[in-house]
Amino acid sequence: MSNIDIGITTQDREDIAEGLKRLLADSYTLYLQTHNFHWNVTGPQFRELHLMFEEHYTELAIAVDDLAERIRTLGVYAPGTYKALSMYSSIEEVEDIPAASEMVVILTKSHEQVVKTCRDVLKLAQEGDDESTAALVSDRMRIHEKTAWMLRAMQ
Repeated sequence: MSNIDIGITTQDREDIAEGLKRLLADSYTLYLQTHNFHWNVTGPQFRELHLMFEEHYTELAIAVDDLAERIRTLGVYAPGTYKALSMYSSIEEVEDIPAASEMVVILTKSHEQVVKTCRDVLKLAQEGDDESTAALVSDRMRIHEKTAWMLRAMQ
C-alpha cells in the first residue's frame, strides 16, 4: 500500500477496503444474477420483469465501478476476477433458471444480503472516521433496501 495521508490510519484503510471488497463481490454477484434473470425470464410478467431487471443491473454496473474505485482510493487493489469475487461474496450463485416468481424471491434475498453487507462496512467506515466510504455505503444501502421492498411487493 502506498503512502496515503488522508486522515485515515493505514490499518483502518485496509480494514475498510476489506469490507468494501465484500460489498463489491456481493454487488457484482447480484449484477450477474440480475443480468442472467433479465436474459432468461419467461412467463406472463416477462416484459415487466425483463425491463425491471435491466434497470437494476444497469444501476449495479455503475455501483460496482464506484465501489472498486473507492477501494483504490484507499490504496488497495480491488478484486477483479470471478475467482476473487466469488471468494468474497456472500450471495450464492443460482445454477439453474428458476421460474419468474422464484427469480423475484431470489433477487429479494440477494438485495437484502447486500444491505446486511452494507451495514457491516458502514460500521467499519464510521469506526475509521471515513466519511466518504460511509456516504457511499449508506447510499448503496438505501438503494438496495428500496429495491428489496419493491421486489417484495411483487411476491
